[in-house]
Amino acid sequence: MSEQDRTPPVSSRRTFIRNTSLGLATASALADVPLVHAAGEEGEIKIGLIGCGGRGTGALLDAVGAAAKVIYPQSGYHTEDVAEGAKVEKKRIKVVALADMFGDRLERCRAQMAKLDIDISPDFCFTGFDAYKKLLAVSDVNYVILATPPHFRPMHLQAAIEAGKHVFMEKPAAVDAPGVRMVMAAGELAKEKGLGIAAGTQRRHDRSYRETINRIHEGAIGDIVYAKCYWNGSQIWVINRQDGWSDIEWQMRNWNYFTWLSGDHYVEQHVHNLDVMNWTLGSHPIRAVSGQGGRQVRVGDVHGHIFDHFAVEFEYPNGVSMFSQARQIHGCKNTVGEEVVGTNGRSNCSNYVEPSDGEKWRYREREASAYRLEHEDLITSIREGKPINEAQAIAEATLTGIMGREACYSGQPVDWETALKSEMRLGPKTYELGDFPIPPVAMPGKYRFS
Repeated sequence: MSEQDRTPPVSSRRTFIRNTSLGLATASALADVPLVHAAGEEGEIKIGLIGCGGRGTGALLDAVGAAAKVIYPQSGYHTEDVAEGAKVEKKRIKVVALADMFGDRLERCRAQMAKLDIDISPDFCFTGFDAYKKLLAVSDVNYVILATPPHFRPMHLQAAIEAGKHVFMEKPAAVDAPGVRMVMAAGELAKEKGLGIAAGTQRRHDRSYRETINRIHEGAIGDIVYAKCYWNGSQIWVINRQDGWSDIEWQMRNWNYFTWLSGDHYVEQHVHNLDVMNWTLGSHPIRAVSGQGGRQVRVGDVHGHIFDHFAVEFEYPNGVSMFSQARQIHGCKNTVGEEVVGTNGRSNCSNYVEPSDGEKWRYREREASAYRLEHEDLITSIREGKPINEAQAIAEATLTGIMGREACYSGQPVDWETALKSEMRLGPKTYELGDFPIPPVAMPGKYRFS
């Protein structure tokens, strides 16, 4: 299932990248992997959404081809509502069921769908910790969108595949190694059952990224020497605690700020860039060599216990170093992107290749929304009978993030094998709305990754 032992000879770096399935997974996915038909004679897609917050609602709009108005407030839920005048553009796609832990989140999503004349029966709206099971039991549903906090992603994915559903899942895939292993296993089961899995790492579906990385794989900048990536941005939205909310309810609503729910922002947000690095370099890292990070600005209880800045050095096969930064602090320079430097030039992985000698290339075609393309690509592959499967790639990108997080939390290096085999499971032992005190902030030098 995994490619942990991939360490090609130094002299064959380009050949290795061309032949590595992960490195080429998305660039060739639509043409090369086997697919299956959706349920129904005419390939009608019937969507069930698990996780009805802003991103879940936005994912529904992306899938049906309706424009969204996206708002990221400083306080309060981020929203992806139906834009004024928006209409459903995609045919043979229906939204038939909704599931969420909380009724208010579900009803808000249902109201947004009503603006598009999509009427979702109350009989197919489910709440509570077991809502996902009830939705997956709806026989009409054949395409499931997973958009709950990432902690729940592995169990929801496994249940969806076991129920015979195609899956689009938001990123990251998990928050800990047991969850990553569950995602990898679900990916293998999906292959056996002929089911599709796409992930919310939309750069894999962005045509400019795909063309640029393909040129890198073909040797446009020579052998890669080192790489770097960033998600340095501002603080994201917070949810203040309300009277009557238990620890678990508040943390689930304010999920970004708790490692057991989000993985910390290094995993939850920076996974986009880490995935591009794995894709471009044709491998996952061998180890997180060193990591530094901390909690300097966001120090109140409303910000849970996560860090607000990270910096990690990774080692990839052939001694290639990759340097990574992630920050969520107001008032600083924002930098989001990637870069690789080779023996004969450099590239930002997204839209230009600049050889040391030769003509610079830039992608200039008009871009479609990658948020829509990730659904279009999956649905097309399902209808053609050759479903794509991104479970392994997103699992490896997620574990890359977990390695970096744990290197920063502990102040110690973390290698791939140790990270993958870890039995450290984050979160409560049982799921119920009760007490769960804020975990302590990780202190490098004292915290231990196990």
